Amino acid sequence: MAFRSEEMCLTQLFLQVEAAYCCVAELGELGLVQFRDLNMNVNSFQRKFVNEVRRCESLERILRFLENEMENETVIIKSEKYPETPLPREMIDLETVLEKLEAELQEANQNQQTLKQNFLELTELKHLLKKTQDFFETETSLPDDFFSEDTSGLLELRSTPAAAAAKLGFTAGVIKRERMVPFERLLWRACRGNVYLRYTEMDTPLEDPVTREEVKKNVFIIFYQGEQLRQKIKKICEGFRATVYPCPESATERREMVDGVNTRIEDLNTVITQTESHRQRLLHEAAVNLWTWGIKVKKIKAIYHILNLCNIDVTQQCVIAEIWFPVVDTGRIKRALKQGMERSGSTIAPILTAVQTKMSPPTFNRTNKFTAGFQNIVDAYGVGNYREMNPAPYTIITFPFLFAVMFGDCGHGAVMLGFALWMVTNEKALLAQKSTNEIWNTFFSGRYLILLMGIFSIYTGFIYNDCFSKSLNIFGSSWHIRPMFSNSTWNEHVLEENEALQLDPAVPGVYSGNPYPFGIDPIWNIAKNKLTFLNSYKMKMSVVMGITQMVFGVILSLFNHIYFRRTINIVLQFIPEIIFILCLFGYLLFMIIFKWCYYNVHVSQYAPSILIHFINMFLFNYNDPTNSPLYTHQKEVQSFLVIFALIAIPWMLLIKPFILRANHLKAQRMLQLPPISEGPAGDTEVEITQPNNSKKAGRENHSSGHGGHDDHEEENYLKSSGPW
Repeated sequence: MAFRSEEMCLTQLFLQVEAAYCCVAELGELGLVQFRDLNMNVNSFQRKFVNEVRRCESLERILRFLENEMENETVIIKSEKYPETPLPREMIDLETVLEKLEAELQEANQNQQTLKQNFLELTELKHLLKKTQDFFETETSLPDDFFSEDTSGLLELRSTPAAAAAKLGFTAGVIKRERMVPFERLLWRACRGNVYLRYTEMDTPLEDPVTREEVKKNVFIIFYQGEQLRQKIKKICEGFRATVYPCPESATERREMVDGVNTRIEDLNTVITQTESHRQRLLHEAAVNLWTWGIKVKKIKAIYHILNLCNIDVTQQCVIAEIWFPVVDTGRIKRALKQGMERSGSTIAPILTAVQTKMSPPTFNRTNKFTAGFQNIVDAYGVGNYREMNPAPYTIITFPFLFAVMFGDCGHGAVMLGFALWMVTNEKALLAQKSTNEIWNTFFSGRYLILLMGIFSIYTGFIYNDCFSKSLNIFGSSWHIRPMFSNSTWNEHVLEENEALQLDPAVPGVYSGNPYPFGIDPIWNIAKNKLTFLNSYKMKMSVVMGITQMVFGVILSLFNHIYFRRTINIVLQFIPEIIFILCLFGYLLFMIIFKWCYYNVHVSQYAPSILIHFINMFLFNYNDPTNSPLYTHQKEVQSFLVIFALIAIPWMLLIKPFILRANHLKAQRMLQLPPISEGPAGDTEVEITQPNNSKKAGRENHSSGHGGHDDHEEENYLKSSGPW
């Protein structure tokens, strides 16, 4: 990882049409090239290779369909290596295979759905016949005088001539269980109570053939008299989506129908099993190559997308592209183009021509598996301008260390370190799994970051003497209790009267004078003022490190100004910035360190408050009797620093904008001057034109912000961390 972004160059690339596909494929495998869009004014649907892109999208749709079918049924096999980019003619074979597979799978799904629908209907009919038979058998066991003359004949339980003339009809069917109550209520109201309804729950739940969800249903039978009631019942059943099945009136016919239904169900089970086996066989065959197919289709689509960014000359024989790439990788780019030419069978070598431009090149920071995580953190806040100082190398140390300052527990740091070491030592096996879990991938991509955070957390944990919120007494405390009794400061009466006792370091022997060798003395873990002391210590230490880091960042900007020869930025930006931060926050840092060094145990009770001093510094209040000065002539020093910091504010914010505005207006006036032609007397001709006044000048914008990022919006990338 370099301290500045890579030096980039803009080059025109001339390719033979037949070799363009393979050359772009090789550049894509290299992952070091960014193509500019030379067809910005052309609609996306009017570009040369839009049909090929649509074909790739159609293949992606088929692959998504196959992946959805395999979900929770078949494991997709992923290869350890990425497949090579297929040639254009291989795309036709891939289309044929995928379309045939899609058609076969859709046909199998349709057949399976139809068979399951038939199976569902036969199962419902089987339960309906069984429940109906049970109902009639129950009615047969009633006493002889239970039925009147009419009803006994209608239910076929009695055989009298009068009953035959007034025979009731009945309708049997199946309805979803949750619809049974409103169904019954509507029947009663619509038929005015002139129907007799019996229903019962089906013992086994059924499976919906479309949604594959469990469905619970009820079997019902409705007795009625008259055609009008039959029509009403039929419409109500249709409204509630109840399925009505034909049910014979005689028991013998019902038993015969049950036997026939059972036979058909057995046959359907056999056919459904065979259909499912055929479907699973198709899915297993597709699962072997699905991941490979997906990578190939993505590569093909990316290549044609890049080719749509290029120009094709009027002879339709040459593809013209403009590419950005690192200067140090020129040799690798040429070798990749040569390999693409050889693979395509072309005999005409690609031509690279350097292009002089005033466009801001893209920012490219080379990374590896260790530095990639830190670079991503920096890029998350914004990509730097071209050739600016890259803060990522410094972030490798500062980010995990500042995290550890907040975390500060050697026990939990050891757990984090162990987890990171496991990921680092098994990274090849974990990479081979190609997990799609977003949370896991986030942790794994930052494994080296977590490793350093764990190491620094152990270090700061020992500094804080904190291990799972417990202190470690490794070297022995520097504080002793016995001198407090020897000096008669403590006695039995003091012990009985006070709940908390205070060690006085001014008493000889109480404090040995030698600090704890590493970190906080363990005696502070049992002190009543533990939080007060540790919070003050950690806050001041954080302020010192925070101000140091801010000053370091401002100094880094000086190197950028010197590199780009921006004298105005040094005078009107860096100098007032460093003055402001040192006069205020640098002085705060000085007061913290001065107070630590100057006030010892004998005069610590007279130590003033730094916070009050810092507030009074801005208020110019130096008559506070409760807060004594830190040093002599403090008033003069602080007044000078505040005035100097206030002067730096307009110096930093007002002067530079006016200078930039004046330069802008001057440039505008120069562009508006008319050209001066050379006359017969030998006058000089001056023609004012815009820089890069060519046919592509309209698409060349000076970028600002993060590393030519505005220009990136009109360009497309062909680069990756690995093969595509």
